[in-house]
Amino acid sequence: MTLAGEIDLYTAPRLQSELVAAIGAGHPAQIVVDMSGVEFCDSTGMNVLLAAHRQAHERGGDLALAAPRTAVRKILEVTGLASVFTVHDDPATLTGQ
Repeated sequence: MTLAGEIDLYTAPRLQSELVAAIGAGHPAQIVVDMSGVEFCDSTGMNVLLAAHRQAHERGGDLALAAPRTAVRKILEVTGLASVFTVHDDPATLTGQ
């Protein structure tokens, strides 16, 4: 799944519905969220990602983040979520490109 722009109070509901659909589509769901195009992510967005991560784990799957920009990576580190999510530096290595 590739995201772009801002993840905030206004865009988080759409992200949540997309993640719920993706998690429900596969058993177990192995989701990688390409964050390279995300310029900003507020606490609402982080909560959506965290909830999806938990749901994926409950189903025996995983939700990982790929290539978060510096601002998003800083939020992950400050909140301690960098140790919760698997964070990949380069999404291309995950798809074999």
